[in-house]
Amino acid sequence: MSWLPFFGRRKEEVPCTVEINNTFDSLGAHVRFDNGAVVHPGDEVVVHGAPVQVPYGETQTFQRMATITRASWLERAWTRATGDLEFMELCEFSFSERATL
Repeated sequence: MSWLPFFGRRKEEVPCTVEINNTFDSLGAHVRFDNGAVVHPGDEVVVHGAPVQVPYGETQTFQRMATITRASWLERAWTRATGDLEFMELCEFSFSERATL
């Protein structure tokens, strides 16, 4: 019996398209895998290539290669089990005496 699916990690090289928005309405970066690959909880993605700077008011698209390191079964289960707890760290709560509109 092989223990690789439970504890081992495998890497995948995939082509991707990176779209970077730097406009008044939107600031963000999105990665789309050109071969249709899907990232699951616990997987890690590294996009290769030189750093880019997009001037204010523009949206640019770049073709790159990415490495997806697939999480083992154990890592994926741990990420799912603890993900909801870590999500709460992203929430910001404010308690004040006055009502906000």
